[in-house]
Amino acid sequence: MEVLLRRLAVVACVLGLVVGVAACGNEDEPGVDEPASEGLALGLDGIDYNVFITRQLNPAIPPDDTYYTGPEPAPDEVLYGVFVQACNNSNERRATTDRFKVVDNQGNEFEPEQSEAGSIIAYEPRVLGSKECIPAAGSLAQLGPQAASMLLFKLPLQDTENRPLELEIEGEGDEKLTYELDI
Repeated sequence: MEVLLRRLAVVACVLGLVVGVAACGNEDEPGVDEPASEGLALGLDGIDYNVFITRQLNPAIPPDDTYYTGPEPAPDEVLYGVFVQACNNSNERRATTDRFKVVDNQGNEFEPEQSEAGSIIAYEPRVLGSKECIPAAGSLAQLGPQAASMLLFKLPLQDTENRPLELEIEGEGDEKLTYELDI
């Protein structure tokens, strides 16, 4: 009986090791191997990006009337604000990216319409000093309800049904982050 118990114990230990080793390295990295959820800060080229919220904009009501300054969208278009923060948590100066796009599940790609975004809230890439963020501390964008700067997207209404929609943030070379937008 004692020999049987020892063999069972050895088998259990070996199985435990096999399961443990198999589990190592199988975790997908959010934003890189699989889309990250909104609210998760992820690093790209030394800058931490965070998508706080994505929401449809209605330029006929406050505060959205200050978020969008372009012409009235066509009946078959919809406006979305993707509210992001970019922070340099290093001790060196680093440039933020200006390469963002929304991709639907059919592979359609949409670039931001920043020229039509309100200047107070619009995301504008720049070089950040150590511990600096976009939006800047104390700015209206940082103190506003989203506490973030906005990327403005004008999407065909029909494409909003091609979910999930993902925001791709492109860095240097082939590096990129992907967030699944919660719309």
